[in-house]
Amino acid sequence: MFRLEKSFTFEASHVLPAHDGKCRRLHGHSWRGRVVVEGDSLTTEGAKIGMLIDYADLGMIIRPLIENYLDHHHLNDTTGLANPTSEELARWIYNQLREVVPLLCEVQVEETCTSKASYRPYGVGE
Repeated sequence: MFRLEKSFTFEASHVLPAHDGKCRRLHGHSWRGRVVVEGDSLTTEGAKIGMLIDYADLGMIIRPLIENYLDHHHLNDTTGLANPTSEELARWIYNQLREVVPLLCEVQVEETCTSKASYRPYGVGE
């Protein structure tokens, strides 16, 4: 089994209205994300020979999502999530990409250097 990860970053604000602490107020993060793909066979011919998926192709697929919904946006507005926690955001990104990213198995989101959430649907990549 092969596993590839493509990282991305974005700056965004959010509010967690249900939170019982300071995250209830408007604030932002320098977010880091990672899209994970897995598969057991590599391309056997052409320009992508020996690749599960081309990193550049994966980056081009992810870029519009980052530009249109994540980077320098207020996540409560652009994602439609009422309470955009890292966990919910990881699932939201997964759901946006699952139809267009071949072999997608997981999305990871870090809102700080010490806090990371991952979303992997049950049974995917196991």
